[in-house]
Amino acid sequence: MSAHDAVPVSLAEIARIAGVGRAAVSNWRRRHDSFPTRIGGTDVSPQFSLAEVERWLRDNGKLRVIGGRELLWPRFEALGSRNESGLAIAEAARRMRSSKARVAHPELSARARDLVAEAARVGREEGPRETFEFLLQRWLETHVRQLSTTPPQLAGLMARIALAVRLGPAQGGLTLLDPACGTGHLAAAAVQEYDSPGLEVLACERDPALAALTAGRLEFLAEDRDIRTRIATADTLRDDPFPGAKADIALCNPPFNERDWGYEDLATDQRWTHGLPPRTEPELAWVQHLLSHLKPGGAAVVVLPPAVASRKAGRRIRGSLLRTGALRAVVSLPPGSAQPHSVSLQLWILRAATDGPAVTPPNQDALLVDATRFARAGTREPSPDWDSLGSFVLTAMATLDRVDQEPPKSAVRVPLLDLLDDEVDVTPGRYTAATAEPSRKELAGKWDEFGSVLTDLADHAQRLSALDFEAETSQTTTTVGDLVKAGALTLRAGQQPLESTTTARGAALPLLTIADLLHDGTPSGVVPSGSAPAIAEEGDVVIAGVARAFKAWVHEGPPIALGPQLYILRVDAQKLEAHFLAGCLRAPANGRQAGTHASSSSRVDIRRLQVLQLPLEKQTVYAETFRRLRTFEGLLASADSSGKGLVSDMSDRLAAGGLTA
Repeated sequence: MSAHDAVPVSLAEIARIAGVGRAAVSNWRRRHDSFPTRIGGTDVSPQFSLAEVERWLRDNGKLRVIGGRELLWPRFEALGSRNESGLAIAEAARRMRSSKARVAHPELSARARDLVAEAARVGREEGPRETFEFLLQRWLETHVRQLSTTPPQLAGLMARIALAVRLGPAQGGLTLLDPACGTGHLAAAAVQEYDSPGLEVLACERDPALAALTAGRLEFLAEDRDIRTRIATADTLRDDPFPGAKADIALCNPPFNERDWGYEDLATDQRWTHGLPPRTEPELAWVQHLLSHLKPGGAAVVVLPPAVASRKAGRRIRGSLLRTGALRAVVSLPPGSAQPHSVSLQLWILRAATDGPAVTPPNQDALLVDATRFARAGTREPSPDWDSLGSFVLTAMATLDRVDQEPPKSAVRVPLLDLLDDEVDVTPGRYTAATAEPSRKELAGKWDEFGSVLTDLADHAQRLSALDFEAETSQTTTTVGDLVKAGALTLRAGQQPLESTTTARGAALPLLTIADLLHDGTPSGVVPSGSAPAIAEEGDVVIAGVARAFKAWVHEGPPIALGPQLYILRVDAQKLEAHFLAGCLRAPANGRQAGTHASSSSRVDIRRLQVLQLPLEKQTVYAETFRRLRTFEGLLASADSSGKGLVSDMSDRLAAGGLTA
C-alpha cells in the first residue's frame, strides 16, 4: 500500500470532500456494501482510506465537482506533526509562486516534499493564494488547541486604532512591528488597512512553522504592492532580532502568563525604562519592548489579559507608564473577542513621546473605554458585535487628544491624580460605571425586557408543572463508577496547572476553578494549554466535586481547563446522552448521598453518584425535560438580576425628581 493509500479520513472529512452532511455519509455506509471498510479509528469515530473513498465516490457518482485542494488537506494532516505540516504548507506557498524557488526547509521528509510539489501544482491550477489560504485555515482549525490566533475583526480594529492615534507623518512610508506574530493575522490586517505606498513589516515568531506561514501569507499580500517584509525566527524578549529598529506602529498579541520569559537573563536590560517587570508580569515586559521600538509619536496596540490592569505586582510600572504619557488608553473588550473566549480581554494603547514642537503635546489624562456591552445577544458562544464594537471604539479614540470633546458613553477621560493611587488600577469598568440616572427611554426598554423574561418564565413554569409522575417508582440506577467500568464514559479529574510547562506561542485556555463557581461561574484566569492536565471539550459533562459548589452541566463552547475538584465525564454517544447524564448527576440529593462528610466543605465522591438506567431513546426524553428545567433556572436568575436592576434604576430616577402625577 502506498503512502497515499494509507492516508486516513474520518466520516466528517468524507462529508466535506463530497459536499454533503455527515448523516448522508453514514447512510451510504449502511446502504452500500461496496463502501470502503474501516482501516482505523473506533466504532464511534472510524477512519477510512482516502484513496479508496475517492475511488468509491467517483464510481458511485457521489463526488461533486470540487477542486484538488479538498483532497490535498487529508494528506497534509496525515503527516502527523504539526510543525512538519505547517512548514510543508509554507514551502508549498513558495513553490506556488515560483516553481524555481529554492528549498527553504530541507528538513522536510521525502513524503512531505512530494506533497509540497503536488500542492504547488494544484495551487498553480486553482489559484495560488486561494489554495494557500484554504490549507492554512484547515491547519489552524486542526491545531486550534495548540495555537492562539487573533480574529481578523480584532486584528483590523487594532490596526485602525494604531494608525489613528499615532502622531506625525510617516517619513518615507510606514514601518510596522509585530514581535510575536504567530501566523501573521495582525501583520496581514495592517497591510490591508494601510493603503499608501512604502510599507515595511518587521515580524518575529519563535515557532519556525508559524514564522514560515507568516512569511507565506505576507508574500502573497505583498504582490503588486510596495511592501518589504522581514520575518525572523527568534525569542523576541531574549534575543531581539531587530535591535535599534524603530516602528511607526506596533501590534502585538503576546503569550499570556508565561513565567519563563527571561526574568533572570534580562534583569539589566535597557528596555525596562519603566522598571524591571516582576517575574509574574511578563505582559509588562512585552509592553516595554514595544515602547522601545516606537519612533517618536509612534503608537502600539497590544492585547492583554484583564488582570494586568490591576495586579499589585505591576502597579509601579503602570504608574510610570501613566506619568510619562506612554499608556494613553485601555479598552475592555467583550468576551469572545479573542482566545481565551470566556475572558474579557483588554487593548492597551501606547504611544511614544514626541521629540519636537511640530506636534502639540497631548493631554496627560488616560482614556478608559468599557466596550464589554457590545456582545452579540442570542449566541451560544461569546461573540462580539464587531461592527458596533469597532465604530464605538474608534469614536472613543477620536477624542483621545481632544480635551474639548467628550468621549462617548461608557468611555471616560480620567485625570492622572485619580489613577495614581495605591493600586494604580486602570480597569475601565472601575471608572466608567454609569453615574447618571437612566433616561425614560432606557427605563421603558428595561421594563419591556423584564416583562419578556417573566412571560418566558411563566410559560416554562406551566409546562413543568404539567409534568406527571408515577405514585411510586422503583427505577433501577447505576453509578458513575460502574458506567466507567462498562466503557459508557471516561472520567478525568482536574488538577492545578503546571506553571513551569512551556507551550507553543500564545496557546492559552481559560481556567475554571471552584472559587470561580462560588463567585459568578466565569473563569478568572488563563493557562498555557500544555500545562492543563484536564481540558473539557464541547459536549463533555463537568462536575464540581465539592458540596458547597456541587453542580453538573454539559460544557458548551471552546475548550476550557479545569482546576482541582472539578471533573470531566466524556460519554460514549451510543450509550449515554450527555444532557441526561448531567441532569441525573446534579440532583441535590445525589450530591448529598455521595458526599464524604456532612459539612459544606466535604468532597463528593464522583464515582458514587447515581444515574438512572434507561435506554437511549428514553434518555432523550429525560434530557429534553432536564434542558427545560435548566432554562427555567436561568430565567429565574435573569428575572432576579433584571428586577434588582430595575429597582436600582427606578430609585436613581425617583431621587433625581421629575415625577409626574
